[in-house]
Amino acid sequence: MARRAQGTRKRKSRAGYMISAVAEIYHVHPQTLRLYERLGLLKPSRTQGNTRVYTDQDLERLDVILTLSRDMGVNLAGIEVVLNMRDKMMDMEKQVQAFVDFVREEMGRALANAPDSRLGNAIVRFRPARVSRVEK
Repeated sequence: MARRAQGTRKRKSRAGYMISAVAEIYHVHPQTLRLYERLGLLKPSRTQGNTRVYTDQDLERLDVILTLSRDMGVNLAGIEVVLNMRDKMMDMEKQVQAFVDFVREEMGRALANAPDSRLGNAIVRFRPARVSRVEK
């Protein structure tokens, strides 16, 4: 009995859902969820007892899969392409955000170290050249 309670606490701390609960919530057969996993569309984590545990991220992904298949009529191959593109876009968003953060940090550092206040406001540091008048 102590074992069962301990296992329940572990599941709750991970905030995961068993396959039967997910199937019931989303009105799909558990075999459909297993198929999605076999095809690589879903990747639920596993407990030590090898039971599938679906996280909130898995459920969000499942929601996208079901929207594509049920509402838009996209087949499984199309869903795979859409999900792969979506994953790549998310990765690119993270890279762009990291680059923006880096640029902001560098700009802040450059502005803080600028010797001339006029030059500190410039995007590119520029020192005016000395101009000499040449007569023809």
